[in-house]
Amino acid sequence: MPPRRTPFQAPFRVITARRRPLMAVLLALAVVVPLTLIGSIILMTPLPSFLLGGRTAEDCAQADTATTGVSETAKTDIPAEYLELYKKVGKEIGVQWNVLAAIGKRETDHGRSKLPGVAGGTNYAGAAGPMQFLISTWGGKAKIKIAPGINGYASDGDGDGYGDVYNPADAILGAAKMLKRNGAPDDLRRAIFVYNRATWYVDQVLEIAERYAVTGAIGLPPEADPACDIAYVDAVSGEVVQKILEYALAQRGKPYRWGGTGPDAFDCSGIIYMAYRHAGLSIPRTTFGQWPFGVRVEPGSERPGDLVFFNAGPGTSIDRPGHVGLVVAPGKMVEARCTRCGPIKVTTYGERPSIVGFTRPLENADVQAQLRRDLT
Repeated sequence: MPPRRTPFQAPFRVITARRRPLMAVLLALAVVVPLTLIGSIILMTPLPSFLLGGRTAEDCAQADTATTGVSETAKTDIPAEYLELYKKVGKEIGVQWNVLAAIGKRETDHGRSKLPGVAGGTNYAGAAGPMQFLISTWGGKAKIKIAPGINGYASDGDGDGYGDVYNPADAILGAAKMLKRNGAPDDLRRAIFVYNRATWYVDQVLEIAERYAVTGAIGLPPEADPACDIAYVDAVSGEVVQKILEYALAQRGKPYRWGGTGPDAFDCSGIIYMAYRHAGLSIPRTTFGQWPFGVRVEPGSERPGDLVFFNAGPGTSIDRPGHVGLVVAPGKMVEARCTRCGPIKVTTYGERPSIVGFTRPLENADVQAQLRRDLT
């Protein structure tokens, strides 16, 4: 009887000449891949594409179609005005339109419910409008003039200067911002749970969202998929800006941590500081230092690699912004926002009422000198 083997033992086999080339390749990979992974962690640089795989532009376009495709159920169940708003706002803010639509269905049947608090007043819990915001969460009043410093999700979706909780365009935009702040598009269960703190509610919303999608699934928008980074990186010219964007985009999915400069977590200025370091450039570490450092840029003239600054509440102001993001495309930025805001991600900044301004660190005199030294 042969000796009994444990699950971790294997019989010894002689490696024939025919197997040696294959074994050599396997042994090489066994050494190179771990070293590459360790080296990437130590240097905090993105992993090589052959390890990460990656998606082509066609793949990302197909993913976009999957997340925007409307099922027959959605076409027959959702009023045309609401459907267009869900799709427009979802794309603008970077959340799945069908999740927005599912919340609208679950809350008020897309505004068609005749219950109190939909077209006017509030319901028994104090919620109002087609997306059922608490008035306190909306901003303190049902209709509020949009201005810097609003403490709530009041939004102007129709461009009239006011956030009206009963206006579908305003309410849907506010709902999208709330989902985005709390983890959407990647951490949907968390984002929906914050919207209405019940697990059964989350399950119902996700079930409806699946029925509204042409694929029968809830896809991740391409902008939230790290494998689609090529859409941002390849769109910019210049190796320096490409390196800055490559590093920042590679940190998506990691958590926010105050004072963090990686590799496992970052704060808002920390990820930018390290992204510039990845490109061989030194800039100030904190938001307060980064604001006066770069050359000011007029709104609408910003480009990838620039910084966008925000008034972040107490202790910050228009002259002392407390939050910063890295511009990766027109209207888009990478940001590490806050502990409760979900992981580092690409977000939109055009709708943020608290924007202070834009700067271009690459045109700072010290940075220009660093670039010249690198060329000599």
